Amino acid sequence: MTPFIKKKDIKKDWYIINAQNAAVGRLAAYISKVLRGKNKPTFNPHIDNGDFVVVTNIDKIKFTGKKFSEKKYYKHTGHPGGIKETSPAGLKEKNKTEQILKLAVKRMLPGGPLAKKQLTKLKIYNGDKHPHEIQKPKLINFEKLNKKNIIR
Repeated sequence: MTPFIKKKDIKKDWYIINAQNAAVGRLAAYISKVLRGKNKPTFNPHIDNGDFVVVTNIDKIKFTGKKFSEKKYYKHTGHPGGIKETSPAGLKEKNKTEQILKLAVKRMLPGGPLAKKQLTKLKIYNGDKHPHEIQKPKLINFEKLNKKNIIR
């Protein structure tokens, strides 16, 4: 029998990940798993059971292969002929490097209001500094989880 956890029993932890030289897709997959709460034994798909994730050094994130220049992100304005296209290189030029990871994580979460709520628990910063020291985040050594997580 599946144990259903009540809202008052949910404990949200804080984790910090250093994204220096990390592969974008692998990092986004791990972050989406933590945001949904799939790393906990009390996971339920209809409950926001996930934890907060702080990602630092996002400006030093890496893509494998030619994805940095050839990958395309599309969005539509809703008007005829209103398709807009950008690439990770274009986002980096505009100093929106945090959008690269946010888009990757957003697309790995299921669509709907719960996913939007879970995405708000992702905090992304360019340097080593972040304002979440008071929450005492636990460090996740992303490099040690798998040797393929870091691009040399």
